[in-house]
Order: sequence, then C-alpha cells, then structure tokens
Amino acid sequence: MKHIIGIRHEDKYLMERRVALIPEHVKKLIKEEGLEFIIEESPKRIFTHREFENAGAKIVTDLSPADVVFGVKEMPIDFFEKGKTYIFFSHVIKGQPYNMPMLKAMMEKGVNLIEYEKVTDELGRRLIFFGKFAGLAGMINSLWSLGKRFKVQGIETPFTKIRQSHTYDSLEEAKEDIRKVGLEIAARGLPAEISPLTIGFTGYGNVSVGAQEIAGLLPSMEVSPEELLTLKGRKDLPNNVIYKTVFKEWDLSQPNDANAGFELQHYYKHPEEYHNVFEQYVPHLSILMNCMYWAEQYPRILTNEYLKKLFIEGKNKLSVIGDVTCDPDGSIQCTHKGTEIEDPVFVYNPLTDEATMGFEGEGVLDMAVDILPSELPRESSVAFSNALVGYVKAIAAANYDVPFADLDIPRPVKRAMILHQGKLTPDYEYISEHLDN
Repeated sequence: MKHIIGIRHEDKYLMERRVALIPEHVKKLIKEEGLEFIIEESPKRIFTHREFENAGAKIVTDLSPADVVFGVKEMPIDFFEKGKTYIFFSHVIKGQPYNMPMLKAMMEKGVNLIEYEKVTDELGRRLIFFGKFAGLAGMINSLWSLGKRFKVQGIETPFTKIRQSHTYDSLEEAKEDIRKVGLEIAARGLPAEISPLTIGFTGYGNVSVGAQEIAGLLPSMEVSPEELLTLKGRKDLPNNVIYKTVFKEWDLSQPNDANAGFELQHYYKHPEEYHNVFEQYVPHLSILMNCMYWAEQYPRILTNEYLKKLFIEGKNKLSVIGDVTCDPDGSIQCTHKGTEIEDPVFVYNPLTDEATMGFEGEGVLDMAVDILPSELPRESSVAFSNALVGYVKAIAAANYDVPFADLDIPRPVKRAMILHQGKLTPDYEYISEHLDN
C-alpha cells in the first residue's frame, strides 16, 4: 500500500518559512521507504518547489490525497479532513483558549493529532524541537535591539552593527558580525553609563543553550546570581567584558514556608507553595533573556507592578527583555502579546502600563517574536528534519483504525498523540476542562 504524505504551506504568519521535512529527507524516504510526497505550493518556503521536485515529490494546490499531513504551526479550522492524521505544533496542551476552537474542529472530524512538543523519551526529554534556534535568533535579535535602543537614548555602541536575524543569509553570517562586535568591545570597551553590561538567562535547556552560544561570541564572563548582586558596587571591573548569569529554578522561586528547603520535584508538583524571588536580580541586568518553560500555576518572574516600582525609585538598569518563551501575559507580565518578525519589538512603559511598538519611548524594550526559529529558517528546518525523519515511515504506515491501546507506533510518538480518532487520549483528557471555556 502506497502511503501519501502531505507537507503543508505555512500560512499563520507572513514570515513563517520553515518546513518540517527538508527535500534531502523527502528524497531518502521516497527512495528507501517507498513513500509518496505531495508538497503544497508556497511562495515563501525557504526550500523551493524545484528542490522538492528534484527530490521526487509533487507540487500541488490541494493536499486532500494525503493520508498524513506534516506542518509546523497551527492549521485553519476548515482544513481538517475526516479520519486523517496531522502532525504540527498545535499549542493546545496548556488548554490555550485561542486554539480550543481548532481542537474542537479536529475532534468533530475524528482526526488523529500528534504534537511535536510531546515527542519525548522515557525521561520526558523532547526529541524533536526548534528550541535551540529560538535561542540563537532570540539572542541575535536582543543584541540588535540593544544597539537600537541605546542609539535612541543617545548612547553609541558597537551593537548597532548587528542586524535582525532574518536579514542574514545564514547563521554563520550573523555570528561573524557578532564576533566582530566582540573584538571591538574587547579592544575599546563599552561606555561607562552602560557598564557593567550584564545578561541574565532564565533556564538552561535547548533555548538557553542557543542564546548562550550567541552571547559567547562576545568577550564574556559567567558570574553566579549572588556575584551579580555585587557587580554594581565594584570599581575595578573592566568595561570590555560582558557578564552573564544563568538562573535556575531555585533562583526564581523559593518555598512560602521559610523553614523549608527548595526541592525541585516538589516545586514541579506544588508550584503554588512557592513565591517569586527573581525580581531581586532585575535591577542588576542590562538584558533579560527569558528562555524557560512556564505555565500559569508557577509564579511570574517579572511583574508589571515590580517594573513600576523600579521606575518610580529610579533603579532600573534593564534595557531589553528578550522574551523567547513568549507566553502572553505570562512569566514576563509586560509581554502582552507575541510580536511578528516584521514588527518585532515594543517599549513597555511601567508608569502608564502602555506599550508602543518600535524602539522609542519611556520604559523597557521587549522583543517577543513568537516564531523566532523562522528567522533562521534553513538551519532550523534542517535540524528539525534530522530529528523527525526517523519517525516518518512509522507515522505514515500506522493503522489508526485500531483502539488506542493497540496502536503500534514508536513510543515517543504515541506519547505525543493528543487525539486518536477524534478523542483525547488518556494522557490528555485533562484538556477537556478547557474546551468550553
């Protein structure tokens, strides 16, 4: 039996150019596994129609012949066809209200939904992800934003030589610019009014690793959260070094019970018994890179109320928030929305509680692009496809007509199946609580 796989054109965002499977892997799957691919026409995808045709795929305007459809971002409500299988970032596992209508439509059509974010190993570690590229692009954009923001404030820095991620032809080209800026900082130092320049990273997973990789191209020194608090009072610090700090869970929150110690697993299970302690570090940061997973049951790490207090007291040092996590009204409260690549930043004024798009105005600049990996579309697609390709034949060949318990599919993929025949699978039945909200 010939299995037909469709690859969808991404239409949620104007600048979304990624693809889940690259032509090289499509060619391999056609030749070695006997699969058939149809590729929906796309005027903007980073890989061209010709590249997919040379791989043996057909370019089409209609994906209805496909049994299985791979995408990246959410799909329109009217796109789903009865009984078919869809694999994409659905953003439903937190019960996100804006995607509940889509999930309901999929349930009504009796489809199968596999969520990339939940393809995990036995220890719960994600196996297929764009996260590192979100960190890479997020740090590039945050350094670019820093240069722009300082310039608006009349402060000249080498950061103005860095561009927004998507304007580079490759990641290596962006890195080369940042290395040059690093050499200039090492040779000439930074202005006194912005020294010591400090970058804080929340989290230490793939996103943070990517962000730190870019920051590491600059002359830098890692300091602990405790040491960060002492930098401001020191007079002997060189101005040609950037100081970076990585914050872990216990730096963000502590138990409400002053006599209790921090226990990581207890924190994960009972976040309501913890409170924010991170804000003590904010007055000491030039850039805050928010790179961690967050859900609403956890304490926020930066509230609008605290930012207002800093501004009233004149203690604000923070120039740029690189909110790679990008949960609207989430861990960074002033991130009221995700931004688009073509309009990526806003300035939040804590005194008026208002945000203005662009680089100007009183307050803190927030870079909150919510499809950051698409600013490095070729490299991020290659890495993602490398992780995904080994599962494609099994996903395409599976018999989804059997009961879920009997479904023969690789365990990492089965763990990621949110819907089977239109019904929430056991691990995801909790989402039903959100369907009517």
